Amino acid sequence: MDPLKAIVKADRFPPLDHPALRRRVRKASDLRGVFMDEEALEWLIRQGDPVVYATYEPPVPESAGHLTFGLTIIFAGQVGSEYFMTRGHFHVQRQTAEVYYALRGLGYLLMQDEQDRARAEPLEPGSMVYVPPGWAHRSVNTGAEPLVFIYVFPADAGHDYGAIQQKGFAKVVVQAQGRPVVVDRGAWTRSPGR
Repeated sequence: MDPLKAIVKADRFPPLDHPALRRRVRKASDLRGVFMDEEALEWLIRQGDPVVYATYEPPVPESAGHLTFGLTIIFAGQVGSEYFMTRGHFHVQRQTAEVYYALRGLGYLLMQDEQDRARAEPLEPGSMVYVPPGWAHRSVNTGAEPLVFIYVFPADAGHDYGAIQQKGFAKVVVQAQGRPVVVDRGAWTRSPGR
């Protein structure tokens, strides 16, 4: 493989420029089972099924020795009281870490290990967060504009979405009294249905 370069411009769409860019788009309908208020999610899907987030990656082999890097945009919005967020995952290779660097917007990076220890780190432009090996992670946009961040992880790490889909995260970020609040999942009550 030859060296490659990608240009990042957080104020432009798409914000990452490379001729062979891989783009993945997740709409509300792709996130069934992620948000706790299923009724609010189905209402949102019927209203037009908006894009919740998108990822952009230059082509890097998914093999040992390489680093995958890319950029995620989580758009502003809510499903009931929960803010738009990514699906969240562990790495298949549990002993791999990941780094996040926020470029634009406001939000949280939720992290949880397999013993259910949980952390919520605020994200704002310039925030850099290290996700240690063995910790699942999910990003949440709590602002009125897109949350844009760069990520880097070992290219052979893989993504395990199933473990999170089955168990869920211990913490959720909801809007309460007009502001974002991180609460224990068990303490969360569903917003009134539509």
